[in-house]
Amino acid sequence: MYLTYIQKVLSALNSVPSQDINRFIATLLHHYTFENNIFIIGNGGSAANASHFCEDLSIGTLSDFKQQKRFRVYSLTDNSPAITAWGNDDGYDNIFKNQLQNLIQANDLLIAISGSGNSKNILNAVDYVNGRNIEQNINTFSFTGFDGGLLKNKTRYGIHVVSDNMGIVESVHDIIFHYVISVLKEKIK
Repeated sequence: MYLTYIQKVLSALNSVPSQDINRFIATLLHHYTFENNIFIIGNGGSAANASHFCEDLSIGTLSDFKQQKRFRVYSLTDNSPAITAWGNDDGYDNIFKNQLQNLIQANDLLIAISGSGNSKNILNAVDYVNGRNIEQNINTFSFTGFDGGLLKNKTRYGIHVVSDNMGIVESVHDIIFHYVISVLKEKIK
């Protein structure tokens, strides 16, 4: 059973085109170079991946803690007071959109993680950013699984994992995030 599961993980990992991962790395490097903000959102396991990737971009890319330029990255899944306040006052479907209304600026990046691609709060946040995108050039990048849901076609770029198992989708997202961090650490020394 274990080997079967590992084979499914490897198959799902191999379903991701390398050019999509390279585009993600290039996107992150662009926003790093121009010191734009990067916001990451997700629910459940994807929220955990958002927090983890945020921490890795913040710290795991550094070779020199004292002198090196840093990513300007924020996981909006980690602001419990804002999430509960917005959830109470305006509904859970708007918890990320409302945070972005306070924070996102021209040329920033939103990374939206949703295994199903159908999380309403993720979709609302992306719709909000897309509504501002024409005049503000805000970039969007999604991470999805299953059939990609509605999210897959709402973002400018994306990484889609071909699997209908949420645990495998989240694991592959995390593997990709760790790979990206290792590449970025080498590129921005």
